[in-house]
Amino acid sequence: MNIILVSDSLAKSRIVTISQSQIIMAVMGFVSAGFMFALGTYWITMKYAVDIQNPFIQSLISTLTQQQTAEAEKDMREQLSSLAVKLGELQARLMRLDAFGDRLGKAAGVKSEEFRFSESPGRGGPIPSEALSGEISRKEFQIRLSEISRALDDRADKLGVLDSILMDGRLAAKAIPTTMPVETGYYSSNFGYRIDPFNGRSTFHTGIDFTAAPGSPILAAAGGVVAVAELHSEYGQMIDINHDNGLTTRYAHLSKMRVKAGDIVLKGQLIGDLGSTGRATGPHLHFEVRENSVPLNPNRFLNFARAQQPAQATKTAHAP
Repeated sequence: MNIILVSDSLAKSRIVTISQSQIIMAVMGFVSAGFMFALGTYWITMKYAVDIQNPFIQSLISTLTQQQTAEAEKDMREQLSSLAVKLGELQARLMRLDAFGDRLGKAAGVKSEEFRFSESPGRGGPIPSEALSGEISRKEFQIRLSEISRALDDRADKLGVLDSILMDGRLAAKAIPTTMPVETGYYSSNFGYRIDPFNGRSTFHTGIDFTAAPGSPILAAAGGVVAVAELHSEYGQMIDINHDNGLTTRYAHLSKMRVKAGDIVLKGQLIGDLGSTGRATGPHLHFEVRENSVPLNPNRFLNFARAQQPAQATKTAHAP
């Protein structure tokens, strides 16, 4: 680039030649100077902004501060809302576990005053030193919440397994004939060999005979399904109930049957009235327990809570 200089003081014009590199360096110098000026102005403004009483600057700083505060508050509210939802879920799950634990405690026979799920256990100790204590961070708090959530899931799964085991035990207990079929203080004929009251010969008695007043209530020794409820030539009015594990109970010589085949009965439920139908010389209940059709000694299952009276020699009838 050539620049021609003309002046009255000069005898002749003067030509100044400027190269392209000089022009570029001049432009860069101008831009750098402007940038440095702007940067210096910004630094001075920010450093002494508090002391500067310019309303525009004060308004700008106030606006920026309010925006930052609003964004921080919004972020905090969102995090608190998320934590509140998580905490509510944990509380609800804890309440379900408390109820679950109370039910399991009752099923296991634990006294409620000895083991209370709904109450926090007693805790305490000396005041910790500053070196061993400190503020918990937000990230650490979220990590601990996640750990507690996983721990609750694990406890719920384990309690569920225990509940299944206890449920199986309870169902099995209900299917085992341990309830006295008739409320009486003694029985008149035991399980095993005896003298038949009709022909005087030694025969095997497949059950036990309970002596009670005619019409006494007959109760199911265990829960199950009524398989037979019919009149038998020797057992008279007879009820057979199928239980779990191949067990069957028989109630014979009834005066009245209060259930029919196919009925589901519960342990201790009224199923008939004591009588003397069939091959019998008087009112009594013939009670049997069989496993896969093989007769078992009912005394192995029945729990005589009351003191048993000695067997009395009576003239009551004995079932075959």
